[in-house]
Amino acid sequence: MTAALPQRLRQSDRDRVMITPEGIALPLTLASRGTRAGALMLDLMFIGLLMLLTTIGLLFIAGGTAAAMARLEASTPGAHALEFLFILWIAAMFLFRNAYFLFFELGPRGATPGKRITGIRIAARGNGDGGGRLTADMVIARNLLRDIELFLPLVLLSSASNGGGDMGAAGLAATAWFLIFALFPCFNRDRLRAGDLIAGSWVVEVPRRKLEAAMSLAPAATPAAAPPDSAGSAAYRFGEAELAVYGEYELQTLERLLRENRPEALHAVYEAICRKIGWTPGSGDARPFLEAYYRALRARLETGMRMGRRKADKFSDSL
Repeated sequence: MTAALPQRLRQSDRDRVMITPEGIALPLTLASRGTRAGALMLDLMFIGLLMLLTTIGLLFIAGGTAAAMARLEASTPGAHALEFLFILWIAAMFLFRNAYFLFFELGPRGATPGKRITGIRIAARGNGDGGGRLTADMVIARNLLRDIELFLPLVLLSSASNGGGDMGAAGLAATAWFLIFALFPCFNRDRLRAGDLIAGSWVVEVPRRKLEAAMSLAPAATPAAAPPDSAGSAAYRFGEAELAVYGEYELQTLERLLRENRPEALHAVYEAICRKIGWTPGSGDARPFLEAYYRALRARLETGMRMGRRKADKFSDSL
């Protein structure tokens, strides 16, 4: 489930918050239309470069094969080799155009090289049951729609323009088709293209990987095995399995929650974390618990970072 941030916490109209199934609010910033366009231009440039290098490489191989055929008086095996190279070129062009986006967006980063350079990635919008993970179905759906949104109208427009100076009705229809889908993100508040709308995805800015400066919390009491339902207790001890549930992104969210200090939000997240790690929520000790969990989780993540290991969020497998 997603919603806009409260007005007092919003820095721009692109700020959103996703409520996860555990009840934790994850703030997100939607990628701007200009950034998305820039990422697409970079990706198309990379695809064009790959196509060009592949074509040159296959032409070089074909030239060698043709020279060999001339020396062997155009033997049948040589002709078959040229046919195979032509089929290989067609397959390569198809894969570069269609599989490029799928390959990178189905990866753990959820971003093509163009998106990574511009600092954005694909994310799931979630549904009424809470935020969800980006799935292969979403990525495939949004990229299959790209053919309808971009490539087909461009092909039709190119065909119409090659027919003469006057494009005619077909050219005008192709132009209108292209403009409708190209300008689609300008007419909805979440900057969604048609593929995002169908797939249930959106494009967001990549959160910062660096941990924020540690909060200045009151020193914790001497560690003790106090049960979580002991009202007013400020001493907690968490095991590795209980801390391994969350990562850097959730730590930063928890820090913002502690800074805002809204009792209802603190209690909701307190209960969600207790359920997630297998503890029984108590009453009246939400903030002491969350402060202790924040300290312990931060210490674990910083220790891993010093050893060159990261856990970006709860979806990451491990440090």
